[in-house]
Amino acid sequence: MSTNATYPLTPTAPLDRAGTARSAGERARAWARRAPLLPALVFTVVVTQLPFVATLVISFMQWNALAPQNRRFTGFTNYQTVVEDPMLRSSVLTTIALTATVVVVSLLLGLGLALLLDRRFRGRGVVRTLLITPFLIVPVASALLWKHAIYNASYGVVNGVLTWVWRLFGSHHAPQPDWISHTPLLAVEVSLIWQWTPFMMLILLAGLQSRQLDAVEAATVDGAGGWQIFRYLTLPHLRRYLELAALLGSVYVVQNFDAVFTITSGGLGTANLPYSIYQTFYQAHDYGQASAEGVVVVIGSIIVATFALRTVSSLLSQEASR
Repeated sequence: MSTNATYPLTPTAPLDRAGTARSAGERARAWARRAPLLPALVFTVVVTQLPFVATLVISFMQWNALAPQNRRFTGFTNYQTVVEDPMLRSSVLTTIALTATVVVVSLLLGLGLALLLDRRFRGRGVVRTLLITPFLIVPVASALLWKHAIYNASYGVVNGVLTWVWRLFGSHHAPQPDWISHTPLLAVEVSLIWQWTPFMMLILLAGLQSRQLDAVEAATVDGAGGWQIFRYLTLPHLRRYLELAALLGSVYVVQNFDAVFTITSGGLGTANLPYSIYQTFYQAHDYGQASAEGVVVVIGSIIVATFALRTVSSLLSQEASR
């Protein structure tokens, strides 16, 4: 024996219409929030992305302004030249050495200055302002200052100090080396270290002032010394800030052009990739080759910037979880 049972149908149509109206309202509110940002987004795409796409297209072409009739598509030939050309390989190695030296030394000096400014003493605000000043100077002005006021063999500060020291010991024959000619890469590195140390100091000082002082006070009560507190408490806390400073510094220093162009004009083995791009584009007028070199620099900067953004995200998530 079988029975047929009938169940009342659920009125889903009004609910569906309400859900559709609610989702439409949410989409409208979302568009209302995003609409003011749309002009800025379009402007950013036009200013940044379209020129890069044009540079990417030109990098696959043979395009020299001195021979416009020979313009044609050549595939990866320009990139192959970047890898095989000894001059360009040398500029890549110079870029790596310059970036690594400037970032590591300025990071260590910035850490020392941040530890100093983390202490309370009279005039700390004035000292902090003076230490930040080198980072606020226009890069070209900073390079000119080092080239003429500090490195100059005739009237520079360095040779003037050497003359003064030698005269203290009764000698009038102090060495007067031409620092830019004798140590060209070191001259560029020192000027950049002076410029970027305040940047590292600010990031690390922010990290020091964000640490919890309860653990430091407890370790001090337990008899821990200054070195032990720094090694086991301060340094682990600063690890992500050190990574962030190193990555951001690398992104900026790897693109440096001002110091190399102003101090040495790319001579004596100081030409890095940005200066090589300048030579290829403005002196050799080889637009295709210069575009390929520029794309290589951009790819390297993007790789480093990706790690920097991950570090920033982890720092923000840590701060939000506190």
